[in-house]
Amino acid sequence: MEHFDKNIPVQTIIAGKLRRYHHLSLMRQLMWPSLVLSNIRDGFLVIAGFFQSTIKLILWRPDVVFTKGGYVCLPVGIAAHLLRIPLVVHDSDAHPGLTNLILSKWATAIATGAPLKYYPYPAKKSRYVGIPVAPEFHEFSDKERQAAKEKWGISSKYPLVAVTGGGLGASRINDAIALSLDELMQFCSVILVSGMWQYDELKSITPPNSDRFQLHSFISRDMASLLGAADVVVTRAGATTILELAALVKPTILVPNGRLTGGHQLKNAAVYLKENAVKVVDEALIVDNPQVLVSEIHDVLSHPEASRKMAQSFAAFARPNAARDVANMIISSVK
Repeated sequence: MEHFDKNIPVQTIIAGKLRRYHHLSLMRQLMWPSLVLSNIRDGFLVIAGFFQSTIKLILWRPDVVFTKGGYVCLPVGIAAHLLRIPLVVHDSDAHPGLTNLILSKWATAIATGAPLKYYPYPAKKSRYVGIPVAPEFHEFSDKERQAAKEKWGISSKYPLVAVTGGGLGASRINDAIALSLDELMQFCSVILVSGMWQYDELKSITPPNSDRFQLHSFISRDMASLLGAADVVVTRAGATTILELAALVKPTILVPNGRLTGGHQLKNAAVYLKENAVKVVDEALIVDNPQVLVSEIHDVLSHPEASRKMAQSFAAFARPNAARDVANMIISSVK
């Protein structure tokens, strides 16, 4: 929030999360002492956060509370319910997380990032609004895409593949691209946003930045122009990133992180794959055989008409008025 507007006051509370790993069985997680102890400790943090939230809400006397999901929202949402303050929940992921499942029982209104059929929420108080994204995420014309490539110093003689694993990067995707770079550059240009942790390592084994290949640790601005310049994007399956690419009407290959709590990225990817809106590559496969990812990229670029149809199916999920719709739901929930 401080990056958006420094005049908005920001306060924090203590909170704790329930650590659950999708790729591990329940028994293996119960046999992991440090995991069990961390979850027990965090249970007390949630209780502490609840009392902090209650005191703050009593002092502030808000007309409505808006929560976006995630463990930090749980104590705030419970406090709002007990104080009879209207609660509006927005669920970005295509399947609800534990916090939103709990808070949905008491929510005045629920906004969802994906169609309502993917959620168990009561239809009467739920509305499919999508995810608010910045206006610069829009479909690029051929002229705009060309201008964006020139801005990034990328050759227009080859199709551009943009690869990003988010702010922290994705080491398995990074490794697959680095190992396959010579083959990829036979038919495309590549921009890899590696994340800061692996940047130095990748810089030592990849070519210097040029009009055919670029390595960036992180991009804080102009991400829309980079993704808009691309002919195909390879990325994780975070909910906001997915909807930004849908708004860009971009042929997309998702490599979901199956290790995250609740398997949210796997579930996100499955929704859009079911509608033939994206391609999905199993991360485990590219670890053993990076050629799998290269083949998918080549397939998208080699079949422009099929890729265009896929991108159009993806665009159907974009909701350009999402921010306004969420704001209206919040205002309408005020008693």
